[in-house]
Amino acid sequence: MKATPLTEQQIEFYNTNGYLVVEDLISPEEVQQYKALYDDFLAGKINVGTNRSDLGADLGNSEKVENITQIMWPSDFIPELLVMPYHLRALAISKQLMGEDSEMDFDMLINKSPFTNTITPWHQDEAYWLNVPDKRATSCWLSLDYATLDSGCMWFVPGSNLREVRQHAFAAKKGGALSCNASEDEGVSVELKPGSCTFHHGRTLHYSRGNSTGGNRRAFIINFRPADMIRYEREHGFDHGKQNAGNRQLQNDEFAK
Repeated sequence: MKATPLTEQQIEFYNTNGYLVVEDLISPEEVQQYKALYDDFLAGKINVGTNRSDLGADLGNSEKVENITQIMWPSDFIPELLVMPYHLRALAISKQLMGEDSEMDFDMLINKSPFTNTITPWHQDEAYWLNVPDKRATSCWLSLDYATLDSGCMWFVPGSNLREVRQHAFAAKKGGALSCNASEDEGVSVELKPGSCTFHHGRTLHYSRGNSTGGNRRAFIINFRPADMIRYEREHGFDHGKQNAGNRQLQNDEFAK
């Protein structure tokens, strides 16, 4: 199973709206393989040290489990992921959306545990990142479960990729999730079945509700940008939390308030 080439209409939709839905990026059988690996990460069978944190520690109410589990760079711990179907197909699509110089910048897992009901605040990914000269960037958000309104599917503000980055601040305490002013009234929700995904631009406003269901909401995210910009980031000491996922920073003072 290979990634089906995008149509001109799909690419135009992405460029205009800042996001794109791609159905059935991986097969049901492949979903089960990824779920097994994902659950090994969640259960701690794969020790990731400080690459694991609770993105919703100061936003949720659960003290028994992580409200929003974030694991940075899973491919550092399971290198085989880089040559498995998801990474290869998502890279192929990113090249269609951004150009042939697109490469993987980082990957991460974000899970919302059952009944934690913790939102991911409205934000633009660019506010988390180093201010690079070439702003092309896209993130693939793959759902391994049914991502619904109640479990925390993604919401996007169409066209926000074509406007400026809004001012951001830490939603609770410094080092936690970033937030900006936006609302569901501006956005559209995108429910997904397992194995389907969205791509969104680094400047696209997005958020998700909390998970109020009895199941996990497992998402596997890969970010892509031009290879030259990845080198630029690393030369300036920026690696997307490779050694410490919990140490989040507002990278550009221009976006601070």
